[in-house]
Amino acid sequence: MAMHLGKLSAGSCWLAARGGCGELRSWSLSCAAGRFCRPPGTACPEQSRGLGYGPTAGGGPRLRTGLAAGLAAGLAGLAGLAAAAFGHVERAEMVSKSSGAPSPSPGRPEEEDDELARRCSCFMASPVTDLHELRRRPGDMKTKMELLILETQAQVCQALAQVDGGARFSVDRWERKEGGGGISCVLQDGHVFEKAGVSISVVHGNLSEEAAKQMRSRGKKLKTKDGKLPFSAMGVSSVIHPKNPHAPTIHFNYRYFEVEEADGNKQWWFGGGCDLTPTYLNQEDAVHFHRTLKKACDQHGPDLYPKFKKWCDDYFFIAHRGERRGIGGIFFDDLDSPSKEEVFCFVQSCAQAVIPSYIPLVKKHCDDSFTPREKLWQQLRRGRYVEFNLLYDRGTKFGLFTPGSRIESILMSLPLTARWEYMHSPSENSKEAEILDVLRHPRDWVH
Repeated sequence: MAMHLGKLSAGSCWLAARGGCGELRSWSLSCAAGRFCRPPGTACPEQSRGLGYGPTAGGGPRLRTGLAAGLAAGLAGLAGLAAAAFGHVERAEMVSKSSGAPSPSPGRPEEEDDELARRCSCFMASPVTDLHELRRRPGDMKTKMELLILETQAQVCQALAQVDGGARFSVDRWERKEGGGGISCVLQDGHVFEKAGVSISVVHGNLSEEAAKQMRSRGKKLKTKDGKLPFSAMGVSSVIHPKNPHAPTIHFNYRYFEVEEADGNKQWWFGGGCDLTPTYLNQEDAVHFHRTLKKACDQHGPDLYPKFKKWCDDYFFIAHRGERRGIGGIFFDDLDSPSKEEVFCFVQSCAQAVIPSYIPLVKKHCDDSFTPREKLWQQLRRGRYVEFNLLYDRGTKFGLFTPGSRIESILMSLPLTARWEYMHSPSENSKEAEILDVLRHPRDWVH
């Protein structure tokens, strides 16, 4: 069953958010610098040494590039809407007073327990992990990341509902029999949005030997015990398709993966990104979107945005069409240096950039007039979106070919409507030809 949420209120429950390293304060859609909450007693470093991708050499970051991310990218889908969303759907429940505010845990300050309960009361549904377990390990990265993705989901859903002005979110809470579960929030046929999905998953269990082999093939040295390799994966993922062809589609995904080897050693990495897919090119929109992402990246190193922007352009390439899915953004995977806390802070900054990078664009264009020809072009571009997701997206493919996958969650990223026409080609010098040129030849939007 699904629980429907009407137009979400803008009460203090939704607006309360903790500053990145500061005090509890109100969050608003107009505040691009709004911060997400963090577990009690934790703080991000004021400055970062700069993030690397994979092992560093000579003190500098480097990239392990290539599309052979294999299972890591597939399991990235475990932590997002496009991958192994296993199990069944049960009725979603918001956090009840009994589950949200039990008696303080032994040895922990009562105010910290109360803060966690307040934060959880603002989520779309109660955390996947039991609150007692979250309280037991407040400093663990799995706790930090689960709370971050739940807050991201809640704040993005609120922002979308406020813009749509009457849409209803269907909130499905599902469980995976092998361990963990997730929360899928979907809005369909709204006033502004044709379809918007914001999903989180928190899963754990043992990797198969085949999965471990794929990881080893890309350089990871993993020691199994009796053929087993425990893992944890979690993340938030979203795809938002507006109705108006002048309002762009957005996708974002931020995830964390952890593997425990036989000797107790843990390997970890983060992945994710955010990209924009407009039907028509709007130079001002493209600059705003990329500059917002660059600002988030620049807090952690001046080299991150250009690296991850190029990676995004390369990843979202529809090879059989010779064009990108959209105008890009940022994309990264296997990010595991310089430290777990610093990479988490980078991911947090990127997640915070979603609303200010996108919501102003939807507000700007949701009431624009459009012609039947422009709507037709939107449907054709949606077809390209479907092609990439089903043929190339590693997370989607991993989920579809994994036994027991929850297909509804895997395909949540697809638009309600799309179109394919035989040998369609836009007129020369048309607005349609303009966006195609950009998709075939990526641009630098920030200089």
